[in-house]
Amino acid sequence: MRLLPVRRITQGFFLLLFGWLCLVSSPGEAFFQLGAWPVSWLLQLDPLVAVSAALARGSLEPGLLWALPVVVITLLLGRAFCGWICPLGTLNQLIAWLGFAGRPSAAQAANRPHRAEGIASGVLLVQLGAAAGTGLAAVGAWVGGYPVLAVILLLSAAAVGAYWIRSGPRRARIGRAVLVALGLCLALAALLRGAHGLLQASLSLGILDPLPLLHRSVHTVALPLVDRGVSILWPFPRQSLLAPVTAALLASILLANLWRPRAFCRFLCPLGAGLGLIGRWAPWRIAKATPGCSDCGACDKVCTTAADPSGGFRQPSCTLCMSCVQACPDGVLALSTRRSAAGEDLTPDLSRRATVGALAAGVVAVPCLRLEGALGKRVDPKLIRPPGSTAELDFLARCVACGQCMRVCPTNVLQPAGLLGGLETVWTPRLDMRIGTSGCQPSCTACGEVCPTGAIRALSEDEKLGKGEFADDGPIRVGTAFVDRGRCRPWALGRPCIVCQEVCPTSPKSVTLESVVEVLPDGSLVQLERPRVDPSTCNGCGICEHACPVAGEAAIRVSNAGESRHPESTLVLDV
Repeated sequence: MRLLPVRRITQGFFLLLFGWLCLVSSPGEAFFQLGAWPVSWLLQLDPLVAVSAALARGSLEPGLLWALPVVVITLLLGRAFCGWICPLGTLNQLIAWLGFAGRPSAAQAANRPHRAEGIASGVLLVQLGAAAGTGLAAVGAWVGGYPVLAVILLLSAAAVGAYWIRSGPRRARIGRAVLVALGLCLALAALLRGAHGLLQASLSLGILDPLPLLHRSVHTVALPLVDRGVSILWPFPRQSLLAPVTAALLASILLANLWRPRAFCRFLCPLGAGLGLIGRWAPWRIAKATPGCSDCGACDKVCTTAADPSGGFRQPSCTLCMSCVQACPDGVLALSTRRSAAGEDLTPDLSRRATVGALAAGVVAVPCLRLEGALGKRVDPKLIRPPGSTAELDFLARCVACGQCMRVCPTNVLQPAGLLGGLETVWTPRLDMRIGTSGCQPSCTACGEVCPTGAIRALSEDEKLGKGEFADDGPIRVGTAFVDRGRCRPWALGRPCIVCQEVCPTSPKSVTLESVVEVLPDGSLVQLERPRVDPSTCNGCGICEHACPVAGEAAIRVSNAGESRHPESTLVLDV
């Protein structure tokens, strides 16, 4: 059976499916809207998302169990997901094919193995280390509760360290001794002082995971750009913060295929590196069935992942695209359970030292990024998360920055957070009340319906509004509005304006008016209605901030103070 046409049809199907699921990510129940389609399904197929989320949270969202069939396929066939399903991999392969068409010698040179391919494994380990911080802290805290076990583990680590120090040249032994000493000191501090304050987890460091990256790029750049002149997907032009950065990243990934075919897949993709690690001993692989190879190099000219089918076959790099099998004029390449007659090579791989270093870098990166306190009491008041978001540290341990919530938001108020909370929050969602057509609509719960990892909980309308069985809890608050009296027309200029009170959707209204008589500079009297905000009823929807007629920074602005997702954010004290 000729599998190459089957692979191409499968790739085309999943690429079209990806595009369709992106197009239908709009609130509604029609067949072309959100209610009829599992728009997060491709994201839930990503094993790296599932494993990272499980490490960060110690639990797994039920939807992420879709990644299990991908793991099984990888155990049997290697990186077939990359070559048959991944939409970014398909785009990379298509551009590489177009770029190197008619240049077989250039393609053969570009497809040779490169030592920099190990970088992808490093990116993978850094991401896993960053995600595992909370889990390691929990284990450390548990072990710390049993002093005898803690001492046994420390003595075992010291014994292993002593054996490691004895081998190698003198300079290496000194360096290893320093590393072991630092490691034991950190372990002792974590066990005796409590590891929860030392180690923390974040998924937001995994910005190179291909499926969230492609979803984010299409949702926040490609679709708004294409729809800007035709207004088919949205009735108004969509805005997107960080659009140039997002577009530049995707463009760099796609254009890199003109330098090396599937360059991102080979050199940076953490998912590909992880699947290559899982599938390196897969029973089914491409192999030379007989030693009758004429060394024509035809297979190397079409192999876009530098799997070296003519030489020592590199199983972790092969995406099972079947191009080499069809290109081979001697008929010696085939999908087989036998080892290649030319031998096999399990590279690209990292040394043990590089592996430990990359994992340690990921574990340490998160607490280092949080030393500045941007997620504590110094948190930027503009970092307002969508309704239903979990507490901030838990949110960062769940969010994969896929952009699904921003795409589905009907008012376009959800935008990338940028650096408001540090490097971790760059592409995570926040509410920017001055963008789009309005603030966060009271009855809208679309963002929680599409979140694949539970960073934004799926809310019912009653829970969001604090009605029915949720009446005792009150409405979900994302923040509180404050009047800037230095910019407000009635307060600062003595000019009438009651827009914020008119548009306030709460009942009773959170924005009330205070009647005063103002003496103008010419001595005349004018009766004004000055707005005030009741923080006990304001839910932070931002509709007032969006509608404020003051240009630039609004005269009434929402701060994340008072958000209900974090008890310490309350403004109203119960006495």
